Amino acid sequence: MGVDCSDSARRAVVFARDLAVATDAELVLAHVIPWSPYSFNTPEENEVRHRRRQEELAAAREQVLEPAAAIVGDTVAFSTVARHGDRAQLLCSLAREHDATHIAVGRTGESRLRRALFGSVPSELTQISGVPVTVVP
Repeated sequence: MGVDCSDSARRAVVFARDLAVATDAELVLAHVIPWSPYSFNTPEENEVRHRRRQEELAAAREQVLEPAAAIVGDTVAFSTVARHGDRAQLLCSLAREHDATHIAVGRTGESRLRRALFGSVPSELTQISGVPVTVVP
């Protein structure tokens, strides 16, 4: 399941936790930090890029995944994953990698303009996922 710091993501964690309990499944809590390998950087930016990426991953674990893990508690077996990449594509890859049977995400309430220009992660997931996707409001 994909998580971020939104209220809908917290509700999605509760939904996924309860579904995992009911089906005796393992839960994978995943946070994807948007990143494109096609960004153009100066040589100076490239020197610090790796360090920044590691700092972002550490912050994601602390600020997003640890609170989500606290919601799950010891109710079901779970693991956490933080990676950089395209959010919808990477969540689908993680689902395949972990033999997931379901993806749950929150509807983060992005602005209409952002959705119009870039689309939304839940919308893209429902189109490209090989497993059912639940979008929690």
